[in-house]
Amino acid sequence: MALSEMESGSLGGEGEEEDAIVQTCVLGGFSENADARALISSLPGVHGDLVQSEMATQTFLLILNKYQEQPRLLDPHLEWMLNMILDTIKNEQSPPSLVHLGFKFLYIICKVRGYKVFMQLLPHEVADLQPVLDLLSRQDPKDSETWETRYMLLLWLTVTCLIPFDLSRLDGHMESDSGKPRETTMGRILAIAKDYLVVVDTPRDAASMLVSKFLARPDAQQKCLGEFLDWSLTTISQTKDDSVNSVSVLDGALQSLAKLFKHGKRDDLLLHAPTVLQCLEQRCLSESSEAMLRKLDVKLTQRLGLTFLKPRLAGWRYQRGSRSLAANLSMSQSAAVSPDKEVQEHEEDYDIPEEVEMVIEHLLVGLKDKKTIVRWSAAKGIGRLTGRLPKELADEVVGSLLDCFSFQETDNAWHGGCLALAELGRRGLLLPSRLKDVVPLIVKSLTYEEKRGACSVGSNVRDAACYVCWSFARAYEPKELVSFVSEIARALLITAVFDRDVNCRRAASAAFQENVGRQGTFPHGIDIVTAADYYAVGKLTHCYLNVSVYIAGFSEYTKAMIDHLVTMKINHWDVVIRELATKALHNLTPQAPDYMATTVLPQLLPSAVGIDLHGRHGAILACGEITHALYKVGLQTNRTVVDLISPECVEALKLIHQKLHDKKRYRGFGGELMRPAICSLIEKLSLSKLPFKNDPVITGWQGIIDDTITTLHLVSSKAKDAIMLAVVSALSALCEENYQTQEGQADSQMQDVLVSQYIEGLQNPQMLTRCGSALALGGLPTFMIHGKLKQILEGLQQLCALTQEARFPEARRDAVRAVAQVCVKAGVDAHGSPTSTLCSDNVAQVYGVLLNSMSDYTTDSRGDVGAWVREAAMTGLMDVTLLVASSAPEILSPDLVKPMMCCLAQQAAEKIDRYRAHAGKIFLCLLHSSEPAVPHIPHREELLDIFPVETTTSLNWNAPSQAFQYIAKLLGLPEYQYHTLLGFTVSVGGITESTVNFSSRSLFDYVRSIQEDSAALGQFGETLLRIFRGNLRNDRVSVPFLKMFNQMLTTGCFEIFTTQENHPLCVELLALCKEFKKSRDISKLQACIFVFCGLVQFHGDVRKKVLTQLLLLLCHSYPVIRKVTASEMYEMLLTYDDVIEPDVLGDVMTSLSDTNWESDLDTAKTHRNQLCDWLGVPRPQLVNKRVS
Repeated sequence: MALSEMESGSLGGEGEEEDAIVQTCVLGGFSENADARALISSLPGVHGDLVQSEMATQTFLLILNKYQEQPRLLDPHLEWMLNMILDTIKNEQSPPSLVHLGFKFLYIICKVRGYKVFMQLLPHEVADLQPVLDLLSRQDPKDSETWETRYMLLLWLTVTCLIPFDLSRLDGHMESDSGKPRETTMGRILAIAKDYLVVVDTPRDAASMLVSKFLARPDAQQKCLGEFLDWSLTTISQTKDDSVNSVSVLDGALQSLAKLFKHGKRDDLLLHAPTVLQCLEQRCLSESSEAMLRKLDVKLTQRLGLTFLKPRLAGWRYQRGSRSLAANLSMSQSAAVSPDKEVQEHEEDYDIPEEVEMVIEHLLVGLKDKKTIVRWSAAKGIGRLTGRLPKELADEVVGSLLDCFSFQETDNAWHGGCLALAELGRRGLLLPSRLKDVVPLIVKSLTYEEKRGACSVGSNVRDAACYVCWSFARAYEPKELVSFVSEIARALLITAVFDRDVNCRRAASAAFQENVGRQGTFPHGIDIVTAADYYAVGKLTHCYLNVSVYIAGFSEYTKAMIDHLVTMKINHWDVVIRELATKALHNLTPQAPDYMATTVLPQLLPSAVGIDLHGRHGAILACGEITHALYKVGLQTNRTVVDLISPECVEALKLIHQKLHDKKRYRGFGGELMRPAICSLIEKLSLSKLPFKNDPVITGWQGIIDDTITTLHLVSSKAKDAIMLAVVSALSALCEENYQTQEGQADSQMQDVLVSQYIEGLQNPQMLTRCGSALALGGLPTFMIHGKLKQILEGLQQLCALTQEARFPEARRDAVRAVAQVCVKAGVDAHGSPTSTLCSDNVAQVYGVLLNSMSDYTTDSRGDVGAWVREAAMTGLMDVTLLVASSAPEILSPDLVKPMMCCLAQQAAEKIDRYRAHAGKIFLCLLHSSEPAVPHIPHREELLDIFPVETTTSLNWNAPSQAFQYIAKLLGLPEYQYHTLLGFTVSVGGITESTVNFSSRSLFDYVRSIQEDSAALGQFGETLLRIFRGNLRNDRVSVPFLKMFNQMLTTGCFEIFTTQENHPLCVELLALCKEFKKSRDISKLQACIFVFCGLVQFHGDVRKKVLTQLLLLLCHSYPVIRKVTASEMYEMLLTYDDVIEPDVLGDVMTSLSDTNWESDLDTAKTHRNQLCDWLGVPRPQLVNKRVS
């Protein structure tokens, strides 16, 4: 396979992404020639083995499937493949399984290359007819395993029955040995075809092809056509479509008739066409619930209509003289045959039967079907029939077709109408005189959308309308479309940029590109095609916010795009589209500021307080965005926004909130949209510096912000994040504009009210109110924090504290974020006041809050929700540290930096990919920060060797295969060993396979590297014990620790210690594990069992103590623990043969394996005591509890 791609000089990073876009898989030839030949040659050897034959089939299928899009590459190789397989099939010695396997290979080739091409290569001599017939007669139509054989035999028979001899010559003597007349060859073929037309599998399609070719023969037409038509019409009339089998029967009959009327001679079939049409009308298949039957009904009806009309090329059709792209681009006018030219036609030759009207009516109804396959078939039928009609009748068909584009019709009718118009245009049957009626309908179709419930329909209509525009570009001369160019171009670009569905955007882009190339008259076509190509329109946000701005830079399209957004998109049912539309209006405002200020904004203001929820929501957002954009435009010309907007609009903007409040629009479901919308409006109007300072409206705005914070618990969970974000942004902008008495000086009254109000909200019993209050404090501007920093930090610190009552991590997360935001806004001054800035007096307090939050491992039904808090704390530490390092590095003491870096190292070694990556990136950011440089980082030089500067971009922390091999190197640095190993503990002892594999591999590689250094290994063991000792009651760490330690014992990490008598590592670990003997947690007890079995390898008295613990567990109250203990002890004795004496080893092994340890406890105790005697361990004795 040859891979064609653009040559690029860059070999990594962004270069690879760019190359991925332009690379295309283009096959240069059938490169698997030898493999295919070997597989076909292997058929005689593998057919008897089901597994081998299936493997061969799948391999052959995999090879050929590569050529689905370029099947012509197989053409030079089809003949030898076909001959090799047919030689095997024709061999009389070949068993049935080999024959079926050969036909299966033939079917794979046929499927990839297409049956129309492949069947022509099949042998079709007279000598082949009888063998194929005989082989087909021996097949079982109900055998689901050999349907490929029957399908290929039917295709083979189809091409074989086309021999140019009367088939009756092949019959010979018609009497059989028994004296009864034999069935004729034609009778056998027809009988086989009928049998396979009623099956439920794929051979039915091949049988229909057989019928159409067979009955097209003159001899078969005379003797069999009437019989077959009687059979098929009877089948259609009497079969109901109420079961799978009945539908298959109808499918076969209809499909065979449709192909028969397609391939048969018109003169032979014209006599029967009225009868077939009458049968279809009586059967009313258009009302069937099966889409395939309705499609075949339409297909057969159009074929009947074509039979009624003589085949001719309409002389009145429009013919474009040249379709060369090069000619159009060079603006050379190609010659066209004028549609107005009088065509001398003999009207008497147009003998139009009355049945044609019935056929056309049926097809027009089919255009409105609810299934696309039916509508598409009907559209093609309309195009074919119209081409055989006189000009006047064809124009009547077009007129009837245009009735589909009524707003009383469904989207199905619009879609079918577009498909039919495209067919007519493509065939030159839609005359230029009709374009003035058609183009406005197509423009409407390009933006057609009908709301249904919570969504809308119409994407298929818009897609089909793009197809119409594409077909028009190829069908008409530029001079015919010149008066419609602007209208079509604007509509196509609006669809290409603003449509919700990516397939419609790409279809519109392709249609626009086709028009630019074929017509050469679209304004700025080449420039726009470059900006709005297939890939550019693939991203919805990019289309709305970037591509639209570029296109609107051309004055021909500016107002049309703005009007479309205002009329169609800001009231869209999808909230994402509404929000993007308002942002797009913001970006488009500089292109037409006067139009926005004088036309669009006054048009939106009534909708902002209207009755429609979606329209109201979009209008409010749009008013804010446009006003803010006009403010930016005014800055460039030294004008205020009031100079650009009329006083009436300013007053209407001010009254929006009060009108919504009076109409109670903030309540219920609508309130979830109205509250963030009005907050966005408050933010934008404040940023636009409208003259509302000290106006009563400010009190109303502040009131809705505060009310939203206190009622957050009443909104749905999916809306709360958007509402919080909008509220904080609005509060920040409102304070910045309206609560300053002078530059940098806060209104003391409002400052006291707001700060105390939000600090009080931190203690609110509603979790979301606490979240909102914390974020509100974090969103306050610098001058509002000045003098209140100590008070704010104390309130946030209380909320960050992890207590038994604080079950909601969302509030702690937002409080941690607020701490960092407040500190960053307050700024740093080493000798400043703790009430106003971050200084030496309060920096330890801030770091204490953030570092304590790094140990939040709260879990609930959602999982590790404490990770939200840890993530916020990591981000906060980075922001605050970089700020302090740049302004006052002297207040960053080693006691603050060391725990921060250690905690980050721990998080970078833990199991959740997202948070590991976040911690790793922050760790490297702080390490490699040079302006400012973070002081007092422990082992900075060693860290720089481990993490060179290029790792900041090349290291993928999300990938366990990359991250753990780097972070494991921190285990060799004393300051980081404890925290890094703590992070490794939960990763190695976790449950995610990839994380466990790569983390354990990196950990064990490090341990092996220090096995020769007893001091380093001893220090590592002491760190392990510190972790276990400190987290003995913490199941999050203790259970993974036991799993990790068991793996370390299994892999021989501590083999150097096993030869020493009673090594402290083993002794203390055993003592700590004994703490779990009363645990009711099965997973913890099982982990202890695994560790005990591993500790047996240590010598000394500790071995007897370990065996004692295991024997105690053999009589545990949980049967599953007893069973697991026995199983693990059995494996332990197989692994460590020096644990017990050889003379009792057999008895011990037999007792462990044969005893039913899940039976009653008394039986288990008996066997356990016997094991104690054999192992030389004292029997456990019950200790009577003293009763006081």
